[in-house]
Amino acid sequence: MRPIQMVDLKRQYTNIKSAVDSAIQEVLDSAAFINGPAVTNLAQGLASYTGSKHVIPCANGTDALQIAMMALDLQPGDEVITPSFTFVATTEVVALLKLKPVFVEVDPKTFCIDPAAIEKAITPKTKAIVPVHLYGQAAPMEAILDIARRHNLYVIEDNAQAIGGTYTFSNGDTKKTGTMGHIGTTSFFPSKNLGCYGDGGAIFTDDDTLANRLKMIANHGQSKRYYHDIVGCNSRLDSMQAAVLNVKLQHLDQYTAARRAAADFYDNAFKAHPKITTPYRASYSHHVFHQYTLLLEGVDRNGLNEFLASKSIPSMIYYPVPGHKQQMFAAFGGADYHLETTDWLTERVISLPMHTELDDEQLNYISSNVLEYINKN
Repeated sequence: MRPIQMVDLKRQYTNIKSAVDSAIQEVLDSAAFINGPAVTNLAQGLASYTGSKHVIPCANGTDALQIAMMALDLQPGDEVITPSFTFVATTEVVALLKLKPVFVEVDPKTFCIDPAAIEKAITPKTKAIVPVHLYGQAAPMEAILDIARRHNLYVIEDNAQAIGGTYTFSNGDTKKTGTMGHIGTTSFFPSKNLGCYGDGGAIFTDDDTLANRLKMIANHGQSKRYYHDIVGCNSRLDSMQAAVLNVKLQHLDQYTAARRAAADFYDNAFKAHPKITTPYRASYSHHVFHQYTLLLEGVDRNGLNEFLASKSIPSMIYYPVPGHKQQMFAAFGGADYHLETTDWLTERVISLPMHTELDDEQLNYISSNVLEYINKN
């Protein structure tokens, strides 16, 4: 059996090596390292794939979120509602821009932001909602968009973990995750479902005015070279990373299918076990399984983590410390929050290896060892 990786990027590269190497060589030959044709092609390819009118590549997913908030001209002290159960980047940029993060609960089944909690958290200072499509599951966007319309709020989708995912509205219409709010953002960190070989990100919008502003902010606030109309930053996706992504975008649906097949294997292995809850698949969400995360009850999670490591099986806890308990947010009243569902989840979740190259032998070995530990303990 091949060694098991949490994410097997080396084998994935091996399977597309010729195309990737050729694409990188083309960039080297052209010497168009910044804003070259590869970047333009990626923006066009992502627009076509997602159905978004405008795609603005940038340096990373955190920058994408920051630029999105800057483009909306949010002011210091404005409140931004966000889940606490997410990677810190979602809320880090809120504090960085001197906005106020307002942490709310998630649904215990989907792990995504709870619309009812959003409604309760809205104040006259609330300006935006940042739903996170966590682990590859779409947040309940129909309800979120309805809340935003009624309260005149912006919606910024954090789609770093769910690119390629689809949301189905109650009328049967479908849209790709990251294309439903005023602005969508994503990350191309190597381990993402669509990952490059360094850092990278992108911003999505259908709004022409916002698109122009996003482009300017990502490029030093320039309307044209050396004419800086607004305060911006330097956040560009380099051409080599774009070249890699152009190749991998062609395989994204295939990669999603492989992830879903691995999830099906796990689901079948763990079904009906009284101490294991497998990932919930909401009817409106085409889950793309960035992570495969179990919810454990009555199990020594750290003991399981250590046991799997002893069997050369990696596992991870995403996330052991929620946002409202992070020291960086102490000044925003983090200690005053009482988010029982979030705290409950942080004590019970564990993620198993999930990537495009898992085979049945590996999946059987992983699931068998998980069951062995739980059944014996």
